[in-house]
Amino acid sequence: MDTGTHLVMGIGLAGLAMVDPVVAASPAVHTAVLIGTVAGSQAPDLDNLLRLRGNACYIRNHRGISHSIPAILAWTAVITILLQLIYRGGLPWLHIAGWTLLAVSLHVLTDLFNSYGTQAMRPFNEKWISWNIIHIFDPVIFTAHIIAILAWAAGIADPAVLFPVMYLFLGVYFAWRTASSRKTVERLQRIDKSYRSGDTYMAIPTISLSIWNIVKEDRDGVFHVGTLRNDSLHWVDRVRCSSHPAVEKSKSDPAIASFLYFTSFACADVKEHDWGFEVRWSDVRYRQRKQYPFVGVLLMNKHYETIGSYVGWLSDERLSKRLRMETY
Repeated sequence: MDTGTHLVMGIGLAGLAMVDPVVAASPAVHTAVLIGTVAGSQAPDLDNLLRLRGNACYIRNHRGISHSIPAILAWTAVITILLQLIYRGGLPWLHIAGWTLLAVSLHVLTDLFNSYGTQAMRPFNEKWISWNIIHIFDPVIFTAHIIAILAWAAGIADPAVLFPVMYLFLGVYFAWRTASSRKTVERLQRIDKSYRSGDTYMAIPTISLSIWNIVKEDRDGVFHVGTLRNDSLHWVDRVRCSSHPAVEKSKSDPAIASFLYFTSFACADVKEHDWGFEVRWSDVRYRQRKQYPFVGVLLMNKHYETIGSYVGWLSDERLSKRLRMETY
């Protein structure tokens, strides 16, 4: 989820913590829990600091080990210890740790529901898990938290009643979205008039509850990108991956390897120049304004030696300017 949603969820969990008699009985303990849940709801995304080491490093590792099982325990322990030091050991550590653990775990769990995914099963499995059920910013989840937080702050409702009801509602909402996602994929074969045996589909959530972005990989390895609105399927692009020798050579470059490590929906295109080759890998799951902004681009000379590279999110115009700089 986005940073704002994780923030309001951290505050919401502090409201939910009022069901804990130990927390509810002490303003100091409740304040510590609030700090712990807000910090815990943000902690896994501290891996954004990896941007300082370059986009390739960031993309390869973002939502990786920082969202793993050991990391969940580590974030919880660090936050709990810091709070104990701040409060000089005067906190019921089990309650602080428990609510902080819930906040960190909920961060990782909700991230699994969108298309970016996480490596939540590390160290047992490094597979990227993305369930494609909830958009990275979901207005229902965000709005429900904002309404509950404002009602709590205004003293309109008892948090020990308000937040359990809100999270019960959101639990039902997540279940409904999960069922909706599965049904959407199942009915695509019936809706798509061009369906052939062997075609596979992915339905990617959008900010709208009634619109899904669709990616189909046909049995020939060609990607079809479209939009599903209710029962109306509209294909907007067809992407055929290049089999140029430069494509295979590009896979050994560290930057491109990082890009391909993250996504299994990458498709390569090759442009030949007088100085060599430009290999552009695009993640076909993300299409905006007739472009695929999530790319891994490698410039090579005629001997397939790297001249420059870029991995990350960028518009065609900005990418062209950046690559022109690399070739001079």
